[in-house]
Amino acid sequence: MEQVKEKISKAQLLFKERMIAIQEQGGLTRERYIRFLTCQYHLTKGVQRHFYRIAAHSSLARKKPLRDWLVQFAREEEFHFDIAKKDLEQLDSQPLECPFDVALWWLYFDSVVDERPYIRLGGTCILENISNTSSEVIDQSLATSDFLTAQNTRFLTIHRHGPNLDHGNEIINNLEASQPDEDELRDLELGCEYATSFYLRFMSWMMTGEISK
Repeated sequence: MEQVKEKISKAQLLFKERMIAIQEQGGLTRERYIRFLTCQYHLTKGVQRHFYRIAAHSSLARKKPLRDWLVQFAREEEFHFDIAKKDLEQLDSQPLECPFDVALWWLYFDSVVDERPYIRLGGTCILENISNTSSEVIDQSLATSDFLTAQNTRFLTIHRHGPNLDHGNEIINNLEASQPDEDELRDLELGCEYATSFYLRFMSWMMTGEISK
């Protein structure tokens, strides 16, 4: 799992660089925040399906703790899209049309999740850990955005992973305990690489509203 952890660390560094760039180019505006919530709405709507499908895969038949955690994780994530929608409503807004890069995320991971579930699990490692080393710059963004309130930041608060919902460490610990074989490790690494690329594209769209070239 060391190479997986290295890829997560690289993703965290790239995320932090993008967050600093956002701060230097106008900060977290209302429009950017609406795009952020839109992205998260479409990214999490229906996400439980992937984890139920992974839990059902034959490669997890003898990995009951991982399978059990995935089912629990699916339940915890299932209605997070609704939290993003309610935050948008507090901004007198609604989810925008699904961003192109989020649509590509779904098309790709839908195509591999049944045959190579560890690619999708690698993607989960990135999504659940990418912002973990950027607390300071995130706090700066929040502090300089006067439109934010406790009522319109519930999604962001939950996904900053307090002690009661530490999915970032949980996914790594459960994968490590399951002792993935060489093929599964390679797929985890591949999923990390693809998810990092996707997420940086998400961030570009959040910042500019334009599709990455």
